[in-house]
Amino acid sequence: MPGAHQELQPASSDQHQSRHHRVLILGGGSGGISVAARLRRADASLDIGLVEPSETHDYQPLWTLVGAGVFPQEASRRREADFVPTNVDWIRERVASIDPEGKVVTTSGGLRVTYDYLVVALGIQINWSSVPGLAEGIGSNGICSNYSYDHAAYTWECLQAFRGGTALFTMPSTAVKCGGAPQKIMYLADDYFRKVGVRDKSRVVFATPQKAIFAIDKYRKTLEKVIARKGIDVHFRHNLVELHAEAKEAVFENVDTHEKVTMAYDMVHVTPPMGPPDVIRSSALANEDGWVDVDKHSLRSGKFPEVFAIGDCAGLPTSKTGAAVRKQAPVLVEHLLAAMKGGASQASYDGYSSCPVVTGYGKLMLAEFDYNHQPAESFPFDQAKERYSMWLLKTQLLPRLYWHGMLRGRL
Repeated sequence: MPGAHQELQPASSDQHQSRHHRVLILGGGSGGISVAARLRRADASLDIGLVEPSETHDYQPLWTLVGAGVFPQEASRRREADFVPTNVDWIRERVASIDPEGKVVTTSGGLRVTYDYLVVALGIQINWSSVPGLAEGIGSNGICSNYSYDHAAYTWECLQAFRGGTALFTMPSTAVKCGGAPQKIMYLADDYFRKVGVRDKSRVVFATPQKAIFAIDKYRKTLEKVIARKGIDVHFRHNLVELHAEAKEAVFENVDTHEKVTMAYDMVHVTPPMGPPDVIRSSALANEDGWVDVDKHSLRSGKFPEVFAIGDCAGLPTSKTGAAVRKQAPVLVEHLLAAMKGGASQASYDGYSSCPVVTGYGKLMLAEFDYNHQPAESFPFDQAKERYSMWLLKTQLLPRLYWHGMLRGRL
């Protein structure tokens, strides 16, 4: 049931409104809601504020399957109000600035919120305009992307309309959320093209600036076999720098030689460049790359000990996934609660992340690993093998665990 949270209407900037919270959480995605739920479970009386403008909450891992026609896009979206915990002051505005020296956050409506403790959970910023032609062309002329609720369904339209030719799939040179997603949709597309009888007159191409298909050797070897089996043409060290929508051409730069290469396509699935949210990059919280500078084991800032960060916006040397957030949340909360009591916690995040790599309809390899790029697997079998059981895990179990477990602070 929806929590009995307080709701704040947008504040007028000339009213100079202000308020204070014991704990202020920036962002109501998986990280922010998980932390809020765990804090509320630990202390029913704790004063918590949450800054989040969106009225809806998306389970983004489902978008790959939306793009492959397995689920309608609506299956990935629910009301944010259903997950904001009881008696949390929900401030429905954007974060405009963060001043950790003054312990104050300013919102888009001019509200000044001071805090004792701050949790930054603002996610990752998708920079559609970083590739000329992408922002203007997305959703038409065969240019699709599963990295948006509004555009994932168009990927499915592109697969259905494809009659042969070149199907191009790209990966950017930046950090991305769910690093396996750019290739998951490619494997599903290959399956679909075979099912409808157009694969024999098609070329499936994956262009990536990376040097290998996957960073962890155990899982890389499996995916190399998948690529060979499917006959996919991989271009390593190629970064998308421009799209010519009308001509259906993609321009890549070789990251080693800086040579420009133009590829023609009939459809292209683009994974857009991503980076730290501008509001973090411009604040004193940012490290040299623009992410929130925190200790990789405690998720706590060294420079501002009352500040914590979770999820994609945190400067952690691990993959940016929802699975990582699930492991980070209990560690962060333990350290935060200990700090509020003047103590310390021994809880430690080991860099765990997970990537359920869909390799076709009904096939999935579950990659799990830590900071050391060592497998950190949950099941007593070889997870480097493609399995139907892991497909069921992704399509049936994980969404339920997300909505009813993780976002409720239970998982």
